[in-house]
Amino acid sequence: MISLLDPDNPEEPFPPVEQAEREPDGLLAVGGDLSPTRLLNAYRHGIFPWYSLGQPILWWAPDPRTVLFPKRIKVSRSLAKTLRNRDYRFTFDSAFADVIDACATPQPGREETWITAEMKQAYIRLHQLGHAHSVEIWEQNRLVGGLYGIAIGRVFYGESMFSRVRDASKIALVHLARYLDDKEFGLIDCQVYSAHLISLGAEEIRRQQFCEYLQHFCNQAGLTGSWTETHDKS
Repeated sequence: MISLLDPDNPEEPFPPVEQAEREPDGLLAVGGDLSPTRLLNAYRHGIFPWYSLGQPILWWAPDPRTVLFPKRIKVSRSLAKTLRNRDYRFTFDSAFADVIDACATPQPGREETWITAEMKQAYIRLHQLGHAHSVEIWEQNRLVGGLYGIAIGRVFYGESMFSRVRDASKIALVHLARYLDDKEFGLIDCQVYSAHLISLGAEEIRRQQFCEYLQHFCNQAGLTGSWTETHDKS
């Protein structure tokens, strides 16, 4: 049975993820709010919000879960060539609001977006609090790609990515994975299956195993504050 959350009680616990519906896969709860307290609690337990304009807030915990272990990022020959040759630079946390706006922009074949104005403000607030982070890819001074997500302990929860030139989102993910590997992060949550992410080394695991990883890695000391760094291509 899908739980109804109280919007006036952000500390309200979520139901166990095992209670999520099989169809639609992973739907666990409805309602509540997008306060930092509730969002961080959701992510810690393997739950995320995903809904469209005009719908109530929907909370999901699908099974299986798509994840990427930072050490297992796959770089094809063509992508390796792009990483070597493209005249770009990448940054962290330099244009968070611009990245989330770009991710929310409708694309050909995707006229609607789940990143509503309410969602934007919620994640910008998490960014201001040091929990949400972005990767930006630049050509000269033009933002051409990037991604954003949430970090708790040694887990990064990817939310969305975008490209304005070929492979820009892939470049962002590769740099994120390398950075997180260097910082001893154990896991990148990719939420649900996509061929794009699988091609980069993501894999599907059972929800129970995913939650076990969260219990281990979320309780480790993480990176506090901004990740602001700037790099020329390497």
